[in-house]
Amino acid sequence: MREQFNTETRARLRALLLIGCVLFIVYASLSPFSGWRDQGLYFIDVLRAPLSLTYTQFDAALNVLAYIPLGLLASVTLRKHFGLLPSLLSGWAAGVLLSVSMEYLQMYLPTRVSSNMDILSNSSGALFGALLAISITSWTWLFSGLERWRSHIFRHGKEMDYGLALLVMWMFGQINPSLPMLGNVFISELARQPFAAIPAASFDGWEACGVSLNLLMLGMLLLTLLRNPQKVITALLVVLTAVVAVKFFTAAVLLKSWALLLWINSEAVLGVLLGMMVLFFSYRLSRHFIIYVGVAASLGYFGIVNFIFSDNTPESAKAVYHWHYGHLLNYNGLAQAIALIFPLLLIFHFWRIRRL
Repeated sequence: MREQFNTETRARLRALLLIGCVLFIVYASLSPFSGWRDQGLYFIDVLRAPLSLTYTQFDAALNVLAYIPLGLLASVTLRKHFGLLPSLLSGWAAGVLLSVSMEYLQMYLPTRVSSNMDILSNSSGALFGALLAISITSWTWLFSGLERWRSHIFRHGKEMDYGLALLVMWMFGQINPSLPMLGNVFISELARQPFAAIPAASFDGWEACGVSLNLLMLGMLLLTLLRNPQKVITALLVVLTAVVAVKFFTAAVLLKSWALLLWINSEAVLGVLLGMMVLFFSYRLSRHFIIYVGVAASLGYFGIVNFIFSDNTPESAKAVYHWHYGHLLNYNGLAQAIALIFPLLLIFHFWRIRRL
């Protein structure tokens, strides 16, 4: 049972996802990474403070949810090398250590608040994830089915594991409802009364171009991962449908009612159509040409995001939210950071598979 759970390809993919999870938590905990200074605080005083002093139900729930994947991934990753109980305790300890480190560093950031309640809720989430890892390692029927599905759909190899991790990263960055579909321009309409008329906005060709290039990056990534390139359109539609479903759900939870569908705009629709047309004729191309197209799309998207939309900030989307928690800026900033670094990580993927 343990051997079936710990195949080499699963272990690689879990390790990559764990690294990504840690990086996301570090970003969300320490952004905006500026203004570092000693504020005269002592960590022992943070630990001794009354829990109710910094407690909110929203913070506690969010911190628990954020650390469940960490505890889960850490425990199942360590399961390859240790027994059941050591991997559980090590996975939980990793979550506690990361949480304590983040809260300690937050003492030096004026815009952040170091909290013992955060440590408690983070540690609880990591423990829950570690306990969940114990259960799923015995679900051999599930992992057998997933392994068969993966073998049937995707190529094998460490390069493909990296590519699948990139696919998960891209999907995570795209579910932000304050971003247009496949875009990186934060929705920044001014807050207004319900049913009030919105001034007509001029069509932004650069945004449509960015959407097309983003779709091409995703399509070229899928073409390198799929065993049957002819199924790229189907795979792309499945990925986009999943993103749209989660995007609409997060919009319903986070955005004001009048802003629920602002992420569907004319630029996004045109960009998707153009990208689909190019991708439809791309699956017949040779593997090397697909790599060249993917690198070109990545460089083009990177240039547009950094030099055309460089003045677009996460704060510009605050008006469309009805939630007033600071986590939203971290959420938006993380989505923007993914958009900035994803093209570079994708180019590295294309470089790794150039001789396969």
